[in-house]
Amino acid sequence: MSPADAVALIAAGFGGGLLGSTAGLASLVSYPALLAIGLPPVTANVTNTVALICSSTGSVTGSRPELVGQGRRIRQLAIAATVGGAAGAALLLATPADSFERVVPWLIGLASIAILVRRKRTSSQHSGSQHPGPRSAGAPHHLGPAVVAAVGVVGVYGGYFGAGAGVILLALLLFATGEPIATCNAVKNVVLGIANGTAAVGFAIFGPVRWSVVLPLGIGLFLGGRTGPVVVRRLPPTLLRYAIAAAGIGVAIKLGIDAYS
Repeated sequence: MSPADAVALIAAGFGGGLLGSTAGLASLVSYPALLAIGLPPVTANVTNTVALICSSTGSVTGSRPELVGQGRRIRQLAIAATVGGAAGAALLLATPADSFERVVPWLIGLASIAILVRRKRTSSQHSGSQHPGPRSAGAPHHLGPAVVAAVGVVGVYGGYFGAGAGVILLALLLFATGEPIATCNAVKNVVLGIANGTAAVGFAIFGPVRWSVVLPLGIGLFLGGRTGPVVVRRLPPTLLRYAIAAAGIGVAIKLGIDAYS
C-alpha cells in the first residue's frame, strides 16, 4: 500500500464514518475505496467490516448524551444483534457473495421510504418527555419480540454485507418507538456496532482480512463516526430524515442497477 493509498483510505474512512453515524451508510464509501486500491470483493468486505469497529466506537462515543438511560433497550437488542452478526458472518464465509444481491436493493429502498413515516408518540412517551433526566430517557416502552427478531435479521444482513443496514435499522427503530431521530440514531449506532463487531471477530479469525489497510481506514472511520452525532444533533430532524431517505434510495438504485443489469 502506497502513502497515497493510505491518505485516500483515511479520507474515505472519514466520509464513511460520517455517513455511517448519521445515515448508516458507511460502506457506501469505505467498501468502494477498498475495491479501488485493488482488494478482491470478499477481502474488501471482511476488511471493511473489521475497520467499521472504529466507526462504531467513534459514533457511540459521540452519542453519549442520547444514550443516557437507553441501557435496558440496548441490552434487549444486543443479544439479537450478536446472534445476527455471527450468522451473517458465517453466511458470507460459506456462501457466494452475491446470494442476496437481488433482494437487498428492495429492502434498502423500502426502509429509506419508511424513514419518512412518522409514528405518533404515545401518551406515556409524552409524559416521560416532561420529566427529563436519565430515568425518563431510559423508560421508553418495551420493544416486542417481533421488533427484537427484526433487529436480529438486520444483524444477519449487517454481518453478511451491511451496505444500507443502518438505514434499515434506523427505519425500524423510528417506527417501533416513535422517538426522536437523534435518539434512534444513537441506539442504531450501538446495535449495528454490536452486529458488526461480532462479525468482525469471526472474520478476524477465519476471513482474509487485509490488516495493512485496516489502520488508515479505521482512523478515518473513527474521526468521521465521532463527528456524525454532532451533525445529527444540530440538523433539523425533518431535513435529516429527508437527507437519509434520499441517500438510502440512491444506494438502493445503485445496487439495483448492479444486481439486475
